Formats: sequence, C-alpha cells, structure tokens
Amino acid sequence: MKWEGREGSKNVEDRRGRQMRRGAAGIGIGTVIVALLFMLMGEDPSKVINQAQQSPQTQQQAPAEARADDQLAQFVSVVLKDTEDVWHKLFREQLNQAYREPNLVLFSGQVASACGHASAATGPFYCPGDSKLYIDLSFYQELKNRFRAPGDFAMAYVVAHEVAHHVQNLLGITTYVDKQRRVLSKSDFNQLSVRLELQADFLAGVWVRHAQKMKNFLEEGDLEEALNAANAIGDDRIQKQSRGYVVPDSFTHGTSEQRMRWFKKGIQSGNMDDGDTFSIPYSSL
Repeated sequence: MKWEGREGSKNVEDRRGRQMRRGAAGIGIGTVIVALLFMLMGEDPSKVINQAQQSPQTQQQAPAEARADDQLAQFVSVVLKDTEDVWHKLFREQLNQAYREPNLVLFSGQVASACGHASAATGPFYCPGDSKLYIDLSFYQELKNRFRAPGDFAMAYVVAHEVAHHVQNLLGITTYVDKQRRVLSKSDFNQLSVRLELQADFLAGVWVRHAQKMKNFLEEGDLEEALNAANAIGDDRIQKQSRGYVVPDSFTHGTSEQRMRWFKKGIQSGNMDDGDTFSIPYSSL
C-alpha cells in the first residue's frame, strides 16, 4: 500500500506505555563503608549518612530509541484518515447524512474502555460505548506469525473492519443487534453476530473500492493480503486450529469463505445498500 508521506488522522490517541527507570535516594553499602572509616578515624559518621540521604532523587528516561512500532502507528493513522475521507463522502452521497469520525486508541498490553477492560489477547475491537477503536500494534505480528497473514494491507483490512463497526453503530445496527441479546437464545444470537460481522467485512470492501478511486493507493498483492487475512480469521479456521474441530453453532464472525466473499462483494459493489446481511436466510450468507 502506498502510504508514506501521506496525511494521518488527528483522531489517534496513543496510550502505549513507556518504561521508566527511577533512581531513589538511599544508603548503599558504599555509604556504610565510608561511614565506618569516618568513625574509626574519629570523625562523625552522620555527616556521610546525611549527605547520602540528601542526594537529589533522579529520574531517568528509558533510552531514546525509536519504537519498533512507530512506523506501524503512522501507517495505521494514515489508514484511519483514508477511512474518514471515504465515509464522509459516502454518508453524504449515499445516505444524505453527516459522518462522525471515531477515535483510534493505540495501547500496549491492557486497556480500559467504556466496554470494560481488555488485553492484547482480545485483538483489535470497536467499543460503541465510547465510539473508539482499540488496537495493540502487536496484532500485526500476530497476523503474520499466528494467522500467516502478513503484509501492511492485511492490517489495513483489520482497521477498515473495525471502522465499519463504527459505521454500523452510527446507523443504529449495533444497537438493534445488542437489544436482541436479551430475547434470543445463544445460538440464535450468534447467528445475528455473524450477520453483523459479515456486513462489517462488506463495508470494509466498500471502503477499499472508494479509497482506491480517491487515493490510488493499492500496490500489487495488496488485495491478496487483505483476503488472506479475512480467510485466516474465519471462525471455522480458528476453531480447527485451536480445537481440532469446528462447532458451527458457536460461530460469531463467519467462516473464512463467508468473510472473503462478503469482503469481495463490497469491493465489487461500492454501494452500502448491497450489504444487507440481515434480510437473507442464514444459510445463504
């Protein structure tokens, strides 16, 4: 993806931790030895001890080395800006509405959101309670190593998918699905969740189509990287890898084939109306 030198989003909140080393004032073994020598020489050892205790406290910043993921953070910021430009356009042209931009929170390890606490193991997620996307950039390496889905556009697909959840939230779809949690059985609600996720994949594809027209940012192999990522995080593939078998009733995101197909459909269509995953039979998804 051609992204270097392009504008990033102003809606990025960096919460990545920075390690600090603090040196506390105190009495070390060297001070004790010098104090004993003073005492043997008839001097007052308290002078040495008092001097040690009065030494100013020091704070040392970790070495000023560039973060290994700083470039990735900038890349994610550029992708977010591209989503903002596309969704402003599509909300105006296709929905006659104004688009409200989400914030993207970069974190490391753990993070607190309006949806509760989460760890990096949760993976990237969108919280409708505060309209923010949360991403631990270590997920880029997880895509590469665990899911065998390397490449910058694989990460761009992940960001676009989470932004698509924000679009669903703005349109009231997320609220509708969440309300059904209280009235549906677990398996029926799982099917509703699959519909929500596949629609987000479709919308991510819609973004690709329009962003390419606006930015001309695709390079050879980019779409293959994104499709590979969609394939890698299908429920059936993940369950097969972790359990050795699949349980379709427990699917919440859709199969690898479904995720790739709806993502490609979004790219081919570019029209938000073509992504209604809620009005067709579940078996036809």
